[in-house]
Amino acid sequence: MNPFEMVAIIVVAVMIASVLRAKYGYRGRRGEIAPRDDAENARLREEVKELKERLKVLERITVEKENSLAREIDQLRDR
Repeated sequence: MNPFEMVAIIVVAVMIASVLRAKYGYRGRRGEIAPRDDAENARLREEVKELKERLKVLERITVEKENSLAREIDQLRDR
């Protein structure tokens, strides 16, 4: 195989790879986000926001229970 044939094979392989990448939507390192990913990202962000709110409520409930338990223990000591 002479050098010209090898270069031609490499060029054809690169062209085929770039066509397949374009067809299947591979982003590569550029970080471009497809529009369908934007919708999913927005949905996931909203879900994370809701979960954080739930966690805050659970933490508040836990702290209130700890405080009320401490108050009850103090009341029993005072008797």
